[in-house]
Amino acid sequence: MTSETGEPIVSLRAVGKTFANGVAALHGLDLAVQPGEFLSLLGPSGCGKSTALKLIAGLAAPSAGTIAWPGGVAPGRSDIGFVFQEPTLMAWATVFGNVRLPLTLTGVPDDKAAPAVMQALDRVGLAEFTHVYPRALSGGMRMRVSLARALVTQPKLLLMDEPFAALDEITRFKLNDDLLAAWQALGKTVVFVTHSVFESVYLSNRIVVMTPRPGRVFAEIPIEAPYPRDPSFRTSAEYAHFCRLTSDALARAMGEVAA
Repeated sequence: MTSETGEPIVSLRAVGKTFANGVAALHGLDLAVQPGEFLSLLGPSGCGKSTALKLIAGLAAPSAGTIAWPGGVAPGRSDIGFVFQEPTLMAWATVFGNVRLPLTLTGVPDDKAAPAVMQALDRVGLAEFTHVYPRALSGGMRMRVSLARALVTQPKLLLMDEPFAALDEITRFKLNDDLLAAWQALGKTVVFVTHSVFESVYLSNRIVVMTPRPGRVFAEIPIEAPYPRDPSFRTSAEYAHFCRLTSDALARAMGEVAA
């Protein structure tokens, strides 16, 4: 699923981020995201994973270093989709209205917006829930709405900040499968933040293990298992092997800082 041109879709070069209260979230972060890949940022809570996503999205500015895009031009609003830890849906709007929001903000007319919204809802299995309000949806369904809203503009880059962390295991596994299916069908680039070794191995073709705060790259682990992946992969020796590799790298990242 990755590009063979070798030109990253975005590169973070010696990026640092220090907040106004003096907390250094990132220091010397070097990261290149390749077109079409599913990349997971793995690390403990507070290691700067979410901060890195916000810097890529342009929701915050780095304190040091640079964020480079092809041709030196940052993408437009519709080129990046962002799925937050919480669905952050508008309680007063229907499922359709929530998914339409990014198109409304960019001035897309109704005749073009409606088909795009329905296509996104169909992609996440919610085409029959257009007139339902968020209060009537389960946690998993609300997250599906959030995912559809991120996909409705057909972004080149999808940023996901621990979107399934609060869900029960069965729902989380199902959404993992649905996300992989959408990624393969649409050919998007995904950067996925998680603190779960098991989730990162199941989803990714590359895992970046980060150190505790201030976060930087400690190790990069390619997950050389074929797609599509299904529940049988979770019980395979191959999966167990990659989980061990990733767990060991995470433990060493934590130990290095502690030492």
